[in-house]
Amino acid sequence: MNQTNPVFNRLDQALSLIVVGQTALIQQLLVALLAGGHIILEGVPGTGKTLLAKVLAQLIQAEFRRIQLTPDVLPADITGTNIFDLNSRNFTLKKGPVFTEILLADEINRTPPKTQAALLEAMEEMQVTLDGESLPLPELFWVVATQNPLEFEGTYPLPEAQLDRFLFKLVVDYPDQAAEKQMLLNRQAGFAARRLDIASLQPVATVAEILETREIIRKVKVSEPLIDYILALVRASRQHSDLALGASPRAAGAWFVTSQAKAWLAGRDFVTPDDVKAVASPLLRHRLILKPEAMLDGIKIDAVIASLLNQVPVPR
Repeated sequence: MNQTNPVFNRLDQALSLIVVGQTALIQQLLVALLAGGHIILEGVPGTGKTLLAKVLAQLIQAEFRRIQLTPDVLPADITGTNIFDLNSRNFTLKKGPVFTEILLADEINRTPPKTQAALLEAMEEMQVTLDGESLPLPELFWVVATQNPLEFEGTYPLPEAQLDRFLFKLVVDYPDQAAEKQMLLNRQAGFAARRLDIASLQPVATVAEILETREIIRKVKVSEPLIDYILALVRASRQHSDLALGASPRAAGAWFVTSQAKAWLAGRDFVTPDDVKAVASPLLRHRLILKPEAMLDGIKIDAVIASLLNQVPVPR
């Protein structure tokens, strides 16, 4: 990252010290934070998904709440409800965990569609409606959802409408050998993921700085040929022979703003084709749907995204 972005340099460095061996993942996470879009973290248990969200919240001094989603969680457990007070003879609003700045929706695919849908209005409209009253959410409001890619029994795959409201789907892979060794050395030195309060983790930014930076990236220039390039990629996805569902207009808008964020993090005030390509996989992998015959042939969604980027000419 460029030295012109000290806040995000500090965030990148601090996250990398705690969540070891996930350099590319952390930079994609910061792009999503800067662009203001919700994310899905997909990975097997024990790869640091929850830790990543908790550490980031602490580093930017954001209010953090976690929901452990299970089949018996109800919509009111997320949004809150009005409770009748016998003493005052009035209803009192008890806000749910959704009223926070960073919300970790842990194992989101383990809760039924009705409960998943409770997050829809919050994610899209930045508000929650309870008994006909619309209540605003904090300005930063950011959902980090996690899911396990290997377990299918007792899960409820997110519907397309819910998936499209997530900006990125980030895949959390195993760290390499050197990084995993460093994790053990950190543990030997006394680091415990469950006790971040004793990890000497000092804030490096504020919520206000994050919100201010989100406004700055709106000024990053995107030339008309690059706008046409993004649209050509989106439209090509709708005609791809291996896809039953291509990218939506919402995806096109998300591609625009994440390209701006990627450029700004690189220290530029203009977007290049490489910025557009860099965000393609996390932006599209949860939005595109393979045709059944493509799935039977073993074609992977990331391979289709790569073929899209190869098919559409890059503007000069």
